[in-house]
Amino acid sequence: MLHAKRILLIIGGGIAAYKALDLIRRLRERGAAVTPVLTRAGTEFVTPLSVSALAGAKVHQDLFDLTDEAEMGHIQLSRSADLIVVAPATADLMAKMAQGRADDLASTLLLATDTRVLLAPAMNVRMWTHPATQRNLAQVQADGALIVGPNAGDMACGEYGPGRMAEPLEIVAAVAAALGNGPLQGKHVLVTSGPTHEPIDPVRYIANRSSGAQGTALATALAALGARVTFVTGPALVPPPGGVAVVRVETAAEMLAAVQTALPADAAVFAAAVADWRVANAAGQKMKKDGTGQPPALAFAENADILAAIAGMTEGRPQLVVGFAAETQDVVEHATAKRLRKGCDWIVANDVSPATGIMGGSENAVTVIDAAGAESWPRMAKDLVARRLAARIAAALGAMADVEASGGDI
Repeated sequence: MLHAKRILLIIGGGIAAYKALDLIRRLRERGAAVTPVLTRAGTEFVTPLSVSALAGAKVHQDLFDLTDEAEMGHIQLSRSADLIVVAPATADLMAKMAQGRADDLASTLLLATDTRVLLAPAMNVRMWTHPATQRNLAQVQADGALIVGPNAGDMACGEYGPGRMAEPLEIVAAVAAALGNGPLQGKHVLVTSGPTHEPIDPVRYIANRSSGAQGTALATALAALGARVTFVTGPALVPPPGGVAVVRVETAAEMLAAVQTALPADAAVFAAAVADWRVANAAGQKMKKDGTGQPPALAFAENADILAAIAGMTEGRPQLVVGFAAETQDVVEHATAKRLRKGCDWIVANDVSPATGIMGGSENAVTVIDAAGAESWPRMAKDLVARRLAARIAAALGAMADVEASGGDI
């Protein structure tokens, strides 16, 4: 996936530096050549010897190394790479980038380059959310830097929240995408999102509280990994993502038709909150009060089960079918039963009880259920959930491709 690509890896000074060792291994497994740069603070967490041994290359540390600088080595280093990766990207490194400072080898390389830069931020949650860091983040992004992570979770300092460095495989996927060779390049992924509106009459409808934020974030994350995404959305509160094919629908019946039209696909992710029922006797004209004080009698009919219909296809079924389960009690038990009943490969379950604030909110806490069991993720921003789930989908499709290529012998 990264054969013959040259990665300049800058390792900042933070506890997450230990993950950089695994990142080096993962990059080299995929054919990349890694040239490591270790900051002075970084040496407090990992040793030059361990970094050099894993990279199979010299570790660069000092801006004023006479051998290298006789030939302007820092200029050569900064421009000979296909991509510069900073992992961990500390608050200090991001501040130096935003301000254009160049007082050590790492910051000088970052200022002297015209090569694309990918940052994997890692820091204490309060440092990450501080207005200064957010200003610096906005500035480096405006200057063209790419960002992967950070994730939310427990931290070495004992606090919890966003600030954990992205996992090595997430960074590898971001590297591949940045180099135009994302792990989902050439794959078609179908995503449904948002609520459906089932009409009662021309001006009234039955709906739910889904904002469409999680489906939108997921489509964005999949497209960032190189996928061709078809995004089938009900009347969501959030705007659809850019760079994807958007199909707008209103009802469950329209969504099913749009999904069937979008096939074939390598994977299908059903994040939409589809109404289970529709009004069978929807009125053609606006219903009026009749003066009796009695409400109109509404007859309901069950909508087609989109997830089960696609998961149960005998021909043309996507390799990976992922459903979502919004529950308010016994979340894992109900979602596990739903996965078996629907016949899908994975179910992404969450608790949408009003007290959680998840439905219509900016965060999510999900449990991914597959044939091997249930994997619960900590509560995090919906875009972080999306990136993590997209990376998992990419890994699954890659493994399926390997099995097919080997004739099923892996």
